[in-house]
Amino acid sequence: MPNLPALTPHDAPGKSRDILSDIIGRHGSAGVMVRTMANSPALLQGYLDLSRAMKRAKIPRALSEKISLAVQERLGCALCLAAHTEAGRAAGLTDTDIALARQGTATDARQAALVAFAVRVLTEPAFLTGDDVAALRGHGWSDRIIAEVVGLVSLNLLTGAFNLVAGLEPTTEHATSPADR
Repeated sequence: MPNLPALTPHDAPGKSRDILSDIIGRHGSAGVMVRTMANSPALLQGYLDLSRAMKRAKIPRALSEKISLAVQERLGCALCLAAHTEAGRAAGLTDTDIALARQGTATDARQAALVAFAVRVLTEPAFLTGDDVAALRGHGWSDRIIAEVVGLVSLNLLTGAFNLVAGLEPTTEHATSPADR
C-alpha cells in the first residue's frame, strides 16, 4: 500500500494542479510516480525539469539505461528497475546486457568503466578523484559525458528514493515506462 497518495489535478496543491492538468492534456494520463510527486509542487517541477534536461544528454540511450539499471539495483527501487528494464529492452539491450548492468558492469570495457563510475558516484562520491576522471578520459569519455553521468545518477536517486519513500511498487496499476512514471 502506498505511503503517499497519487493525486488528480483536482486534489493537487498549487502549481501541481496546473502541471498535472498539462501532462494529462498532452498525454492523456500521468503515471503514478508523477501523480504522487504532485503532493509537492516544488518536487514535481524539479523532477520534470531535471528529467527534460537529461533527455538532452549525449549519453547513448542504451548506455543511459545500463547506468539507470546499475543505480536502481543499488537503490532497490522495484518500480524503477521494471521501468528501466523495459526501456532498456526498447533501446536494444539483451537479457545479458540487463543482467550485467544490474551488476554494475557491461561486456564492453569502455562502457563498463562508465557504468562502474556511475555506481561510485552514487555510493562513494567523496572518494572519487582526479585519477578516476582521468581514467574515464583514457577510455575516450568526454568531460561532457562524465558530467552528465552525475546528472543521470542524481535523477535516478531522486526517482528511486521517492518511489521507495512513497511506497510505490510495480503493479498493473503502475506504469513501467520511465516516461510514464
